[in-house]
Amino acid sequence: MALSRRLLPLFLRRGAPVPARALSTAAAPAAVASEDDEEAITVKGVRISGRPLYMDMQATTPVDPRVLDAMLPFYLSRYGNPHSRTHLYGWESDAAVEDARARVASLVGADPREIFFTSGATECNNIAVKGVMRFYRERRRHVITTQTEHKCVLDSCRYLQQEGFDVTYLPVRKDGLVDLAQLEDAIRPDTGLVSVMAVNNEIGVIQPLEEIGRICKEKGVPFHTDAAQALGKIPIDVNRMGIGLMSLSGHKIYGPKGVGALYLRRRPRIRVEPQMNGGGQERGIRSGTVPTPLVVGFGAACEIAAQEMDYDHRRVSALQQRLLDGMRAQVDDIVINGSMEHRYPGNLNLSFAYVEGESLLMGLKEVAVSSGSACTSASLEPSYVLRALGVEEDMAHTSIRFGIGRFTTEEEVDRAIELTVHQVKKLRDMSPLYEMAKAGIDLKSIEWSQH
Repeated sequence: MALSRRLLPLFLRRGAPVPARALSTAAAPAAVASEDDEEAITVKGVRISGRPLYMDMQATTPVDPRVLDAMLPFYLSRYGNPHSRTHLYGWESDAAVEDARARVASLVGADPREIFFTSGATECNNIAVKGVMRFYRERRRHVITTQTEHKCVLDSCRYLQQEGFDVTYLPVRKDGLVDLAQLEDAIRPDTGLVSVMAVNNEIGVIQPLEEIGRICKEKGVPFHTDAAQALGKIPIDVNRMGIGLMSLSGHKIYGPKGVGALYLRRRPRIRVEPQMNGGGQERGIRSGTVPTPLVVGFGAACEIAAQEMDYDHRRVSALQQRLLDGMRAQVDDIVINGSMEHRYPGNLNLSFAYVEGESLLMGLKEVAVSSGSACTSASLEPSYVLRALGVEEDMAHTSIRFGIGRFTTEEEVDRAIELTVHQVKKLRDMSPLYEMAKAGIDLKSIEWSQH
């Protein structure tokens, strides 16, 4: 039996002949642990009775045990450098890397020669945005993106602005979708790149990739999409969607952290200026030794996703509906942020009126959720994504993102409902604004005095 199979309960947390407490966090009591509880965990100064149940799948996903099975031999026995050309260890690692490349390519309908391994989606986005514009700098000086992109795309665009490039940051509609007519009107003769995220990491909205790709093809502009949250969750076909460059990540699809891939179209060929110089690996696009175990794990995760995408989508959709129905049945004034029609169901971003989001998060220590992107969660500012949707600042502060994934159980969803409803009701009981709203007072009509 493979090592990861013996560790299976630690990953799946379900159905094995061990105590339920060890398998699922769903059964953990809501009360703070007592001082003599030996299994208690101290988190940020608060003792809780066990590990929190995990509902933050947009931040990262657990490694699928089958992925770990594929990776382990390349840590323990097949540890050769894939760039070593003179012996068996290098040959077998190189073959494994190329096999993984083919698996990643197959999931998105690409040629394996169009896949370049990187450290993750952030590096891919930097190569795509900066690399394209710097390569074509003599005749292409304009970039188009949206106000709801991941921070690494926005920061890359701001970096280009410091170098003298022009950037158009398109607004989005209230449902989070880009206005296609506005996008088309924004394209100029010197536009060198259009970058639009496939599935938004904060609100789960799916952009109309095929329509964007068609517009870009007609205008002769490369189309880049950050598909870190889309890979393995929605069908992607780079040719049908007219995608020229695409950023992918391993740890968002039950693969390892520290590995990603850039899709770079060969015909018509799109060129980029490398952002890292060195030994010329990955055909000079991304120098540095390719980490064989991570790449093998990424390839295995893509293969599993291709096989189970339909099943995962149906199951996650059912759990999302269970979560939403359970919340709405017990709590009023819940707002769903982003389109429900064009949305990946594993991402449910909710705002709870008359509740301060920071207090809600602090009260949910036994549920691992977030208020937005893990890359910006240290900021106390309201989500720039929600603000771009036109969400008022007070409601943007109350948002919670629930992430549902392959290993989420019904028991965990029910427990998350119970704990969230309890905390929302508790905070509203202490809120004079909630009491005033229920009394029929229009809070927007009140002129608050400054002290």
